[in-house]
Amino acid sequence: MKPKTFSSPLDDVEEIERIDKSSMLRFSVEAARHYREAARLSDKIAVDYSKPDSVIVAGMGGSAIGGELLKDFARSQAPVPIEVSKDYTLPAYAGKRSLVVIVSYSGDTEESLGAFLNALKRHCMTYCVSSGGSLLKFAEKLNVPHLCVPAGMPPRAASPYLLVPQLALLEKMLLVSGVSEGLDEATQILGKISHENTPEKPVESSPAKSLASGINGTAPVVYGFGIYRGVAQRWKQQFNENAKVPAKWEVFPELDHNEIVGWERAGVLAKHFSTVFLRDKSEPAEVRSRIEITKTLLPHASKMFEVWSQGKSALAKMLATILVGDFASVYLAVLCNVDPTPVKTIVTLKQKLSETGMREKIVRELETFKPVQS
Repeated sequence: MKPKTFSSPLDDVEEIERIDKSSMLRFSVEAARHYREAARLSDKIAVDYSKPDSVIVAGMGGSAIGGELLKDFARSQAPVPIEVSKDYTLPAYAGKRSLVVIVSYSGDTEESLGAFLNALKRHCMTYCVSSGGSLLKFAEKLNVPHLCVPAGMPPRAASPYLLVPQLALLEKMLLVSGVSEGLDEATQILGKISHENTPEKPVESSPAKSLASGINGTAPVVYGFGIYRGVAQRWKQQFNENAKVPAKWEVFPELDHNEIVGWERAGVLAKHFSTVFLRDKSEPAEVRSRIEITKTLLPHASKMFEVWSQGKSALAKMLATILVGDFASVYLAVLCNVDPTPVKTIVTLKQKLSETGMREKIVRELETFKPVQS
């Protein structure tokens, strides 16, 4: 019997499994379950902090994207400003009336540990989310409210356990509402999207496989708007880390004031790019007109795709669109014949940074930190 031939590697489940050695794809397939478990875990959150004047989420990379999504979700609700800080220190205004959420999946990210120390020194209302490491150790030692989430995942795959606690925390502090209802709707839709994009589905029947096939060989540029600002950023990061390709993201309406000019003289370079528009059937009329006009201004040589959100609530729409991007990034990795899980360049960078001794310096200061008794 002749071996079965496939028109695309994405139609060959065995080939997908061979390339995806560490099974990154399973986190997308099981997304609904992870969000349900994250919601149950977040029920444990209990704080007696007063209502803050500001909220700051401190984290890096896969641990920080939850803060970006929180910011977009809360923008139309929260009565206080929310900022995402990706640095060793917090903004100058951070103080006793600021709620600072330190998010580090490993618990050992040196920038996040630095922000944690900075929050303690400024007497901020601090909450930590981690799977372990030094952050969990010092949160317990210094009696800082915290939530320990399941370990053993790449940080970008652990996003349900890093985002949902932030949403639950703000809901319990009466800064946002609709989280539980949004998650209930989201898990139903995520199950549907996972079924539509499982490895067994042929390319022509899988939106994520079809998209990955379309953008293969190009640098994807993801355009979002409104609640899809952080979603577009997440897509970009997933293309970077999973498929190991250059990617970028921009947001409407700002991109119409600079980004579109960059295409004017793209010339032959245009064929090396593809644009992905994140769309919503309920998008505001002013946004829709901008998107439609912008599409006509892009060079014909570049590929163009649209991904439409699913669901009714803002949270369900955001999470559903994220999941399509997660699937597409892994399938693009398969087409590039690269294992999506390892991030060798980041590992090399961290190894070299460890030689500077910065993390150890921060840890030593945390070890000797003495909380001020109120």
